[in-house]
Amino acid sequence: MTVKVVNPAPNGAHVPTPEGDPVIRVRNLDHFYHLEGEDIHAVNQVSLDFPAAHMSAIVGRSGSGKTTLINLIAGLDTPTRGDVWIMGKHLNTLDEKARLKLRREHLGFVFQSFGLLPLLTAAENISVPLRMRGMGRKEREDRVAEALEWVGLKRRAHHRPYELSGGEQQRVAIARALAARPEIILADEPTGQLDSQTGRRILDLLRRLVAERGVTLLVVSHDPMVMAEADIVHELRDGKLIETRIKGG
Repeated sequence: MTVKVVNPAPNGAHVPTPEGDPVIRVRNLDHFYHLEGEDIHAVNQVSLDFPAAHMSAIVGRSGSGKTTLINLIAGLDTPTRGDVWIMGKHLNTLDEKARLKLRREHLGFVFQSFGLLPLLTAAENISVPLRMRGMGRKEREDRVAEALEWVGLKRRAHHRPYELSGGEQQRVAIARALAARPEIILADEPTGQLDSQTGRRILDLLRRLVAERGVTLLVVSHDPMVMAEADIVHELRDGKLIETRIKGG
């Protein structure tokens, strides 16, 4: 296994990534926010491509801008300057209704805090986004059962989050994302609240999504295991892209 190290061009030109059209394109992205009388440059002239069916990681210390960047990519926040394209759609030209439709139909999300509704069972938590899409009961039930089987939690379908371990809750969160059959999954610190052994199992599960389902996976993390596992690692510091590492055969 070889690793190619690419330093971004000073003019903000994008970093070349593996073959094929990128599923996500980011160009000259800037984002400022105001905090205690000071303007913070959270994302500073970042230009990147994210190729299909690869695991890409955005890494950096706390405050490096990585979570802000993934929120901009997801259309959850609006950049001060710059452009984002997802699946060929230019986010800057979409209103909030169109962005929500794009997220529902093409994106899945996995969060550090799992994001499960505490009064619902595992199966019901997975079903919620499908209900929001207006999916019929039979198809919902089939997709929920398939997703639970895939993450190895079929027997825990009727357990509520407080009856599950942290690792099991994260597997439910992955199943929830998987049931919608998205082309892209965005994961923000998916191993952040887990011990190393459980985190390893979650990473193996995410890798299977890429290998077996062709999902494009974008992970924000400071976990060394994520950095070692990803096909492409983009490192941020103070909002700037400082280095990209691309694995080769």
